[in-house]
Amino acid sequence: MSDEGAEDRSMEFQDNLESKIKGIGRGKYGRILQMAHTPDKEEYLRTAKISAIGIVLLGALGFFIMWLMTYLPDYF
Repeated sequence: MSDEGAEDRSMEFQDNLESKIKGIGRGKYGRILQMAHTPDKEEYLRTAKISAIGIVLLGALGFFIMWLMTYLPDYF
């Protein structure tokens, strides 16, 4: 008899979970989820290139500031 109770509880849990997941599309995040998509290869490469350029520029700026802080105080 305890197996039937456990089965009923698991079915109830599953039904509650499915109803909550079904409601996601109608809530405030529904539009975002509808617009979301997996990027194609071209879009992914473009994003990776832009990110790499940004990382290189920030690294160069950091290196330039380190160089200024290391060598510039010697002139004053």
